[in-house]
Amino acid sequence: MRRDTGLILALDETDAAKAMMVAEAVADKVDAVKVNWPLILSAGPEVITRLSAVSDVICDLKVADIPNTARLIVEGAVSRGASAVIVHAFTGEDSMREAVSAAGGAEVFAVTEMSHPGGRTFTAPHAEEMAEMGVRCGVAGFIAPATRPDRLRAVRSIAGRLKILSPGVGAQGGGAASAMSAGADYVIVGRAIYGAGDPASAASAFADELRPFI
Repeated sequence: MRRDTGLILALDETDAAKAMMVAEAVADKVDAVKVNWPLILSAGPEVITRLSAVSDVICDLKVADIPNTARLIVEGAVSRGASAVIVHAFTGEDSMREAVSAAGGAEVFAVTEMSHPGGRTFTAPHAEEMAEMGVRCGVAGFIAPATRPDRLRAVRSIAGRLKILSPGVGAQGGGAASAMSAGADYVIVGRAIYGAGDPASAASAFADELRPFI
């Protein structure tokens, strides 16, 4: 995944036509488009392939299952054109290793801590342990919250040179610049871009904010 702007679009639209329009409008301003279940369920998994013609696609499936099922899900996403897949770390080392193996040349990012308030309950207390496990399993990097820069710094201290993608910028209250300062390589922005009247201008504004960190 390139790092021209440090910006990733979380495309949580449910209208396939609008999703494609937004992706095309911001393609030169983002390094990747992240798709989650809302778009995949409404538009079908073929939307991954369609988007992959426009941008690198991160499948945010938050895979959390036994090793065999994790393999099948990751293989399915990659076969449709995904450049990366996001996997929950709490399922353990065997599932994580299977996901990494199944990805082949694609990247696997492990969730260490969720960005919403509830993330403090179960994921935050074990984020460092999950990051250590991810390093052992060979993940490409981690998901760590822009909403809590101190927690992002803790994950960075373990991740070394691995990538950190940081969600929660914009609608959830996290700051793009503060996330980068805390150790993120990319920030993930959703509603503040795809929900804007002019998504391209909104993406440009975030890219401008991130430029000093690239």
